[in-house]
Amino acid sequence: MDEETKLSRKTVLRAALAAGVAAPVALLGGPALARTAATSGQVPALTPSCHDDDDPTPEQIEGPYFKPNSPERTSLVTPGTQGTRLTLTGYVFGLACLPVDRALLDFWQADVNGAYDNTGYTFRGHQYTNAQGAFTLSTIVPGLYPGRTRHIHVKVQAPGRPILTTQLYFPNEPRNNTDSIFDARLLMTVRDNGSAKEAAFDFVLNVPQNPPTTTVTSPPPGGTTWAAGTAYAAGARVTYGGRDYVCLQGHTAQPGWEPPNVPALWRTA
Repeated sequence: MDEETKLSRKTVLRAALAAGVAAPVALLGGPALARTAATSGQVPALTPSCHDDDDPTPEQIEGPYFKPNSPERTSLVTPGTQGTRLTLTGYVFGLACLPVDRALLDFWQADVNGAYDNTGYTFRGHQYTNAQGAFTLSTIVPGLYPGRTRHIHVKVQAPGRPILTTQLYFPNEPRNNTDSIFDARLLMTVRDNGSAKEAAFDFVLNVPQNPPTTTVTSPPPGGTTWAAGTAYAAGARVTYGGRDYVCLQGHTAQPGWEPPNVPALWRTA
């Protein structure tokens, strides 16, 4: 992966925020994240840092409590729901560390008492990633039941690809050491937020991807028309929609990053 391609991925959420697009909360770094974050009190990087050699997220058993046809929703709680509130955010990547748009995530878990709803769909729901590969789930910290540590079940599927079935775990749980299914590679990054908790996890699916390979080492004299897949250096000039723009930081253009949409990358000339 060339340095400009890496940089383009490190600017996507910064550009999205500048364009008014919501993005998941960036948490302090941990072993489960495919992205990295600052740990010295500085503002964390806004974009996942992913590498082409990242291993796919490990599979785990489905367990006996999965139910198909869960409702589509991003929140599994209501105002009267008991338990510590948990917000889980993350991304879904393919093997080239490009985001997977419209990836399906189907979550299910135990309630605060460690029980699953096998007659209805309490603490069950599915959703889809956005164009940046991001997802957000509002739920609670699941309760414990005999033989298992705390965990959240999930199925993840890129459009038209096989389903990944796995489980997510909480750090510093005593039962992590005795649960025979537990896998440290599936630990979420978790932190307190008042009386609630915030968690993060990034999925890497076994989905082949072809990152853009077109490169431009220097801007052509007089500028050129903006085009997705082109590597632009800082200072490069382009035209888009009849207006001229100057590149503010090197990146490889992707669909949705047109100059008017990403003022973090382009300014009007």
